[in-house]
Parts: sequence; structure tokens; C-alpha cells
Amino acid sequence: MQTIILASNNKNKLREISEKVKTFNIKIISQSEAGYDIEIEETGKTFQENAILKAETIYKIANTPVIAEDSGLEIDALNGEPGIYSGRYAGPKATNKDRIEKILNLLKNVEDNKRTARFKCALCYIDKKGEKHIFEESCEGKITNEPCGTAGFAYDPIFLYGTKTFAQMTEEEKNKISHRGKTINKFIEYLKEEK
Repeated sequence: MQTIILASNNKNKLREISEKVKTFNIKIISQSEAGYDIEIEETGKTFQENAILKAETIYKIANTPVIAEDSGLEIDALNGEPGIYSGRYAGPKATNKDRIEKILNLLKNVEDNKRTARFKCALCYIDKKGEKHIFEESCEGKITNEPCGTAGFAYDPIFLYGTKTFAQMTEEEKNKISHRGKTINKFIEYLKEEK
């Protein structure tokens, strides 16, 4: 079984990615499980730059295959915010609830048809030779007027895709259409070709 380090300690991301690759004899472990309990500062200006930065940092220490992803929510009525600042949009100590409340407050006077948004994801895979491979995807949707659903994490309760928010979907449903799910699919297709 091949082990790949995920340059993150985010349990939700680890779970979503592990779920997608489990049938390919690949085990994904967090950077702290691999013994690298460091905080990587995200100084990139795009999701791709941040994904590369995180992957390179762990690869330089571990010298073994690494994946890193950076993702976030872009809201058209907020000029693309929160974007790369999605995780720290309401301040460094803010909870998911705080971030959701901030967005709903900013959008409270915005009409339904102008609440368009997308989740974006960039994934960087550094293989055993040290070569970088980039995969990107997005998922278009809308921001609801209030949180709906209890599954998922982060902005999932306010991101509407079709008739359901991400937080109203099963993990399987979400993984089929989400930005991260589609990006990981591209990564898996690459691994199939590589083998």
C-alpha cells in the first residue's frame, strides 16, 4: 500500500480525501501522523500557490509523496471574497458559525439571483521523484439566506447546489459533485495513468 502525506491536519479534509482514494491501495495520513507537527503559513495569492507552498514544505522535510490542497468559497456579490481567506474570514479565532454569520450579514440585502458563488479547490501532488502535479476544480452554487443541514463542515450549510446545501447531502452525494471531490477524481485519474 502506498502512503501519501496530506500537508494538513484538517480531519474533515483527511476524511474526504481518504474516502475517495481507499479503493486504490493508497493510505493518506495527516502531516502530524507523519511526525511533522508544524504550522505552514499560507502566503500565496491563489489557491494553487497555497497548495504548492504546503506540499513543498512537507516534501522538503519528508522526501516522500505529498498532497496538499487549498480551497475556499468565492461569492460574486462580495467581489470573490472570502476566497483564499475562507478559513480565517471572520478573524483567526472565529468558528464556522462566526464565518457563516458574517457572510449572511454581508449578504442580507442581496437578492436571491445575485447570491451566486462557487467553491474552488487546487490540489498539488508531489511524487516520489519530486515532480509537482496540479489539479483544480470548482463547484457552482448559491448562498442561502440561512444555514440548512447538519452534515459537512465550514460553509457547507449555506452553499446551495441544486435543491440541497452541501450540509444536507450525504458524504457520498457531496463527494460526487463538490470542488474537492472533482479535484481528487482528477488526481485519481492521474494515479491510474501513472501506474
